[in-house]
Amino acid sequence: MTHTLFKYRSVTLHPAALYVIILWMVIGCACDTVVENRIPAMPVSIDLADRGTWSTYGVAGMGDYNYFVFMAGSERLPSGFPYKTTSATGFGGVLLIMGMDPFTLDTMTPLAYDLACPVERQRTVRVAINQDIEAVCPVCDSHYNVLTGGGAPTAGPALTGERKYGLQRYTCRPAGYGGYYITDMR
Repeated sequence: MTHTLFKYRSVTLHPAALYVIILWMVIGCACDTVVENRIPAMPVSIDLADRGTWSTYGVAGMGDYNYFVFMAGSERLPSGFPYKTTSATGFGGVLLIMGMDPFTLDTMTPLAYDLACPVERQRTVRVAINQDIEAVCPVCDSHYNVLTGGGAPTAGPALTGERKYGLQRYTCRPAGYGGYYITDMR
């Protein structure tokens, strides 16, 4: 019994050969994927749920941003933010920015990313927003598109290295009180 899955101009492929070709294509294409979970998994819980807290510390217009860092015995950003004992800001802190939904590019929405550069993988090596509203690492000079690209690399070792590293994304979940909760999406 012959198992022919595909036949084209006298070329017959056995199903096993077709699976090998598909596997090879998948592996070959995987080289261009962006790794978004290179930094260690850490809890994220930032409560910006009520309208007053959101209007003070949240983001409103395209490109507005704020940094959140809450680590024991360390700096706290933004100054005066009412952190709770259950608050957590990921590995290097959280960047909150108003941008476009990276999946549809038609809805303006708050986006959240870990501040730690995925190339450097150190808590204290944090990206910062530059004049072009890109996140940039001060050590390796990697640039990331945080407005419309979901934290994907645009320049530097994060883009040109053996693997492409994007910023770790977090979830901004609407609250019923006019604000948002920022949580880990892993």
